[in-house]
Amino acid sequence: GFRTPTKLFAHGFLTVNGEKMSKSRGTFITAKSYIDHIKNTEYLRYYYAAKLNGSMEDIDLNLEDFVAKVNSDLIGKYINIASRCAGFISKKFDGKLGDCDAAARAEFKTAFDSNEIARCFEERDYARALREIMRLADVANQYIAEKAPWTMAKQEGKEADLHEVCSTALTLFRDLTLYLKPVLPELAAQVESFLNIAPLAWSGTWQPLPAGHTINTYQHLATRLDPKLIEAMVAANQESLKPMTDTHSETRHAEHQQNTPSPQPSPGGRGSEREGHSPTLDPIAETINIDDFSKIDLRVARIVNAEHVETANKLLKLTLDIGEENPRTVFAGIKSAYDPEKLKGRMTVMVANLAPRKMKFGLSEGMVLAASGETPGLFILSPDDGAQPGMRIK
Repeated sequence: GFRTPTKLFAHGFLTVNGEKMSKSRGTFITAKSYIDHIKNTEYLRYYYAAKLNGSMEDIDLNLEDFVAKVNSDLIGKYINIASRCAGFISKKFDGKLGDCDAAARAEFKTAFDSNEIARCFEERDYARALREIMRLADVANQYIAEKAPWTMAKQEGKEADLHEVCSTALTLFRDLTLYLKPVLPELAAQVESFLNIAPLAWSGTWQPLPAGHTINTYQHLATRLDPKLIEAMVAANQESLKPMTDTHSETRHAEHQQNTPSPQPSPGGRGSEREGHSPTLDPIAETINIDDFSKIDLRVARIVNAEHVETANKLLKLTLDIGEENPRTVFAGIKSAYDPEKLKGRMTVMVANLAPRKMKFGLSEGMVLAASGETPGLFILSPDDGAQPGMRIK
């Protein structure tokens, strides 16, 4: 028989530019239209992997960010290493590698020996794995920029240095390819052919590409993603890509606004307000008495600071002043609805006596209040002019 699975991979909803994928809304991108226009499916694999962290968070395919990330990470950081150095090996050294700079390779060897990137993959925290891989890519690019092989190639007596720098760069490029192989298997196979090496595997001890090893002539491995291809794909799918403010759940405490039940149609079957009808209302909650209500401590709060939360697609980190000696930190699921800069200085309402909750991003010390309904929209509450931080709402 089959063994019982010990790990399951799952994630939340997929949205496009912050909007739910829906045929009825016209926000549906098919796999075929992507292949017809973009062709390279591994670009999308990389982008999704960069957003997956082993939790049930939603994934948003922000098309502008997709283009920027592919061009910045894959082309500008990764492929750029080989494209800037391989030509010198072929033209000046008959395709044969030289010695590897021991100091430059040290950090890469340490990364391999630590097995941290492999652990991230095993834990399905792909976003963390890719952040570490791109950090190493930055290290490699900094080394190349400091050595400037294009300048060495023009200087007499610098042949040995040029040989070492370019050989070292290709060893670092090989390491990055090993780490990216689970996400970019086809590109990794092309690199293995270019470097003339056996299929890369996560085993054995770290060794540089040996001196005297012959590589093949460099051919373009990947090209920049043209934004016009995205525009053509969107047009082909007749997308309606207006920003959307309703969101899905990431965590239960900080994003309570996102976890309210979906409104049910009224008995009369009336549609949404956008269709010219009265909006369908959520059922009124169970009746409480004044004592129950008095247990909730609602306070006027001034948003001292608002900022994005790294790796969280829906959260903003708010610093709130409610008149106490120290401001409070609250994580709110309102990222898709508000620009953090425009929230700074704004007055809002928060639940001040909600039990703090430890999240992976930090401690959330309350909850801001926001309204939402059947139609898209998320609206934080604001008191009238004259209200001061700390005032209690009764």
